[in-house]
Amino acid sequence: MKLSLTLWLLGFLLKRALRRKPRFREQLERMHGLDWGIATEDLQVARYYRMTPKGVTTGKGLPVDLDLELRFQDQDSALRILKKPTQQAFLDGMVAGDVRLVGDSADMNKLQKLLKYL
Repeated sequence: MKLSLTLWLLGFLLKRALRRKPRFREQLERMHGLDWGIATEDLQVARYYRMTPKGVTTGKGLPVDLDLELRFQDQDSALRILKKPTQQAFLDGMVAGDVRLVGDSADMNKLQKLLKYL
């Protein structure tokens, strides 16, 4: 339940940043958008985010056409890492086997640049 709420809140914050923060909008325009998602390995909790310079859409589940997926071992590890979404936290999670990156790591770098402006 906490993870679902956290992911919904993340979608709200992304939409708000697009409206209010010019640097966020500029960075997104340079990227020409980014489609990504977060889920647990068993897909009990999953949410996707489609970000373009014109808007952010979000929904439950993980479509197959995403650029990047972050798969967490369980809900507790997801919450622990997402509370402090630093590059080091993700690297430590990958080494420990708590996080699996599906997609291009360059997209992960793009995402981290965007999340700085939240």
